[in-house]
Amino acid sequence: MANHQDETRTAYDGVVELYASLFANRLESQPFARAMIGTFAELVCATGNPRAVDVGCGPGHLTAMLNELGLDAFGLDLSPGMIDHARRAHPELRFQEARMESLPVEDGALGGVLAHYSMIHTPPDELPELLAEQVRVLAPGGLLLVSFFGTDGPEPVRFDHKVTPAYSWPADRLADLLTDAGLTPLARLLHDPASERGFLDAHLLARRS
Repeated sequence: MANHQDETRTAYDGVVELYASLFANRLESQPFARAMIGTFAELVCATGNPRAVDVGCGPGHLTAMLNELGLDAFGLDLSPGMIDHARRAHPELRFQEARMESLPVEDGALGGVLAHYSMIHTPPDELPELLAEQVRVLAPGGLLLVSFFGTDGPEPVRFDHKVTPAYSWPADRLADLLTDAGLTPLARLLHDPASERGFLDAHLLARRS
């Protein structure tokens, strides 16, 4: 896992300002993703535990959105460049460099985990480890929202992402991984792509058993 994560960190460190500028609108042009994040925040608040983490937070735009939606959210990212940008852009919020397979969070501490396109660079055989770690930090009844590129085929598809190689997933296959990790899928949203790659934009919402 270390090799591809090192490559991913280096790749994102090289595009911090460009990446931050592309997502500065904080989903204003993505109503489906915005609606799913709003639903996620509402359900996390309803658990009575508003603590949440934005894993793979990048420049921190969604961490800020989660806080505006009533959560006590903080951001984690592999890229020190992204974390530096997030801290400068949102000095009132908490950001920390971390790997997704080893989150600096105590067991069962959080009401929510947001993974917004942050696991797309993970090879399929390594994804269960990341999901297990996210389940570890969730309190019983806590929620996970995973957003990713969806495909209609039976298997994950590797493709050349503009930053570093990534994978699209059949929604059913990823939902099965969530179940195997100890989560109960609650909702899914698949919609037409917003890019020339032709993949679906996909969102899965699940609760820890």
